[in-house]
Amino acid sequence: MATQLQEARNGRMTPAMRAAAASEHVPPEVVLSELAAGRAVLPANPAHAGLQPAIAGRRFRTKVNANIGRSTECSGTDDELQKVRIALDAGADFVMDLSVGPDLAALRQAIVRACPIPLGTVPVYEAMARAGGDTGRISEDLLLTVVREQAEQGVDFMTLHAGLLQRHVPLALKRRMGIVSRGGAILAEWMMLYDRENPFYSRWDDFMKICLKHDVTVSLGDGLRPGCLADASDTAQFAELDTLGDLVRQCRAAGVQCMVEGPGHVPFNEIQMNMERQQKVCDGAPFYVLGPVVTDISPGYDHITSSIGATAAAYYGASLLCYVTPAEHLCLPLPEDVRNGVIAHRIAAHAADVARGLPGSREADDAMAKARVEFDWNRQFQLALDPGTARKRYEAARKPNNTKDDHCSMCGRDFCAVRRSRDLAKQEKKPERT
Repeated sequence: MATQLQEARNGRMTPAMRAAAASEHVPPEVVLSELAAGRAVLPANPAHAGLQPAIAGRRFRTKVNANIGRSTECSGTDDELQKVRIALDAGADFVMDLSVGPDLAALRQAIVRACPIPLGTVPVYEAMARAGGDTGRISEDLLLTVVREQAEQGVDFMTLHAGLLQRHVPLALKRRMGIVSRGGAILAEWMMLYDRENPFYSRWDDFMKICLKHDVTVSLGDGLRPGCLADASDTAQFAELDTLGDLVRQCRAAGVQCMVEGPGHVPFNEIQMNMERQQKVCDGAPFYVLGPVVTDISPGYDHITSSIGATAAAYYGASLLCYVTPAEHLCLPLPEDVRNGVIAHRIAAHAADVARGLPGSREADDAMAKARVEFDWNRQFQLALDPGTARKRYEAARKPNNTKDDHCSMCGRDFCAVRRSRDLAKQEKKPERT
């Protein structure tokens, strides 16, 4: 069995490529060429039954990922399956299960069955759980076993923190917040404990064999992403990025699809530089970014802070946006937080696609303008990114005895500029009397 990357290089069009092309409204040859060049990824583990393929790359619509997953303190299988359903309903393109704790294989199997879109994981989390929370009990063989078993279950893409090396750890520990990535912190502790190189890096060829066999897309983890503005764009972050660039080339040589993960907390004025630097260092590999979060002082509203940065990131180089929810930095997200996070980042993704002139990206906006002029409320709700919320807000403020739908309660009928403008246009078109 060949990977999507290998098939594309051989000029063979797969059903997954055709499905992705149809969903993107582009010729299948565009999908094939972008995959062959490594500028796009099409995560599609053959073991994931019922998968609806989604492609991430600069030639295509910017995608949004929703993180779910229980913590050691709260949530369970039913809760996480509810989050999957909400993420799907809100329009997520990818989902990542970040669960920790016991019985992860059973939980993940349930999520794989419930999730028809590409599903990702972070294998080092399960390795830590199997080690009973003791970093010293994590072995190279355990990491390989976890990756293999997750691949066999149908996981489509995995975050592997292979770019965080021993020599990078002292650089990170000089930061204000140190290492904020869970996977990065575990591996840094392991390297310091054993005085050995990162096992993902030292055994990279073995991990590649598993990913090649199951066509698992590698998401090269940013274990040294900045966790506050003070740590953004520092030596540690870019030292890891340089290593990720080397790993991109190794993935491609092995026939394994890969994308690269990025920051993190970044001041707005540094986003463009970060996106362009990654594209250069990683030879155009799809960039998968968390945010970036552009200020550190908005707990409870970090889905907004993140979507501000995400719009710029998608405009300047990112292909996949990892959502941030209102619960970020505070607690495990609730189902409603998942919805808010997805919608906020779909707005960011769409705004960036419109700004960069992606073909067809503005059609819905122009249709919305037409519907507004015509006071076609049902059409407006259909076009909205969150139809239910739009309809609910409109209906809540509408007077029960209102029989005219040619205004809303914001201005009222007498002060509605759109209605007056439309009436003026009608008068302008009337034939002159003789």
